[in-house]
Amino acid sequence: MPPAAHYAGDVSATAAEPPGRPAAFFDLDKTIIAKSSTLAFSKPFFAGGLINRRSALRSAYAQFMFALSGVDDDQMEKMRAYLTALCAGWDVQTVREIVSETLHTIVEPLVYEEAVSLIAEHRAAGRDVVIVSASGSEVAEPIGAMLGADEVIATRLVEVDGRYTGEIGFYAYAENKAVAMAEIAARNGYDLDTSYAYSDSETDAPMLTAVGKPFVVNPDKALRRLAAERDWPVLRFAKPVALKPRVGLDLTTGRAAAAGLAIGAVSAGVVAHQIRRRRA
Repeated sequence: MPPAAHYAGDVSATAAEPPGRPAAFFDLDKTIIAKSSTLAFSKPFFAGGLINRRSALRSAYAQFMFALSGVDDDQMEKMRAYLTALCAGWDVQTVREIVSETLHTIVEPLVYEEAVSLIAEHRAAGRDVVIVSASGSEVAEPIGAMLGADEVIATRLVEVDGRYTGEIGFYAYAENKAVAMAEIAARNGYDLDTSYAYSDSETDAPMLTAVGKPFVVNPDKALRRLAAERDWPVLRFAKPVALKPRVGLDLTTGRAAAAGLAIGAVSAGVVAHQIRRRRA
């Protein structure tokens, strides 16, 4: 399975020739996987010496609060700023190695079976699958490759001389997701009016309204209200399943992964779920 392409936020879109074709756009955290693809790496980063106990506990608290009530824009911005500053100066290769060694134990058991089946249905119908995640590309791209995604839109951090600067190159969050979707649609010839989108969060309202067929998945309270107002279908995903038996997980793709907590620095899903590791 070829690795998924990525969106860096600086790719020039080219006009597509009509007629367009539909695609399926999927948020990642709590839509495809049951937890966050960002702070899920807090424990191995603590074990690897990249963060201290206080930072690990703060991450765990953020995950707990998000699991209870979700997160608003103000809370997200505060946590994003904190984690961005935290990862500044980290050695990129060290982070890559930690993520590579732990990706299968962290992500593999978290994928919703319903999401995997839905992705398979879209691919069988001839639609491209695009992951649209505020998580960093270093984690979102390997997960996209596992799932057979054709494109991955994700946040990208700036690197200089092999270290993270603490700056964001492209932040795939809120309205930026819709902008990136429009650019990828123009480049690949997707017709957004006939395309599908799936997300759990009200902050992804721009992503959902960008397509003609929006679906909400395990919605937070604000998105549930919005879905009722706009008559958007609501899906319930409740069964995490080990990814490897379903889609032939290639663990070598994990070697392209980097910046687990640096990813958390820029992730809209940065305040996510529980810190303990689950095994398939």
